[in-house]
Amino acid sequence: MITLDMLGKPCPIPVIEAKKTLAKTEVSGVIIKVDNIIAVQNLEKLANGNSYDFSYVENSVSSFEVVISKSGTATETPKLAEIAELAKKESPNAKLHSETEAIQIRENSSQNLVVLIGSNAMGNGAEELGKILIKGFLYSLTELDNPPKCVIFFNSGAYLTSEGANTLDDLKLLVDKGVEVVTCGTCVNYYALQDKLAVGKIVNMYDITERLTAAGRVVSI
Repeated sequence: MITLDMLGKPCPIPVIEAKKTLAKTEVSGVIIKVDNIIAVQNLEKLANGNSYDFSYVENSVSSFEVVISKSGTATETPKLAEIAELAKKESPNAKLHSETEAIQIRENSSQNLVVLIGSNAMGNGAEELGKILIKGFLYSLTELDNPPKCVIFFNSGAYLTSEGANTLDDLKLLVDKGVEVVTCGTCVNYYALQDKLAVGKIVNMYDITERLTAAGRVVSI
């Protein structure tokens, strides 16, 4: 068993780290230390979704130890060829793709994805919570097998690419993975952040419009 100390780590970090660790063939299970019951529930969903054994111990109101182990009873994911055969029976005229083609389709879809972020907080309500959520969202983007093609920041989202933001490490990792990170120049000027850009580049609204209209999919936060 490998122990992961996730105390103080916000969602979705405990789940992502547990998932990454359990993906290693030599790992039979993990013990995850978390400090809230929501994290416990999210880890239980991870375990149930993969047919892993799950249990936890509540040491106190702010201390839990979750145990997830590979039971060996996980349902094997059907191979693409088997899925294709089933699909063919249901829809004889449907075009079937090879595994390579299916992977390429999935990758192309992701490569044409543009994420649009217009605030330094996610959602409406408590600003502090919103900032925690947007940090978690950007971290989650770095963990995707196929990250988006571009992330565009505008309005107060410009603060997330500027000096002092707690999102810079995540954004720099995205850049290292080939993701284009751009920030609206008008927004940078409005918030007087011209000399504080710490990651990516500044673009104008026409550039942003071009990226959005060329995108296969746009996710707006």
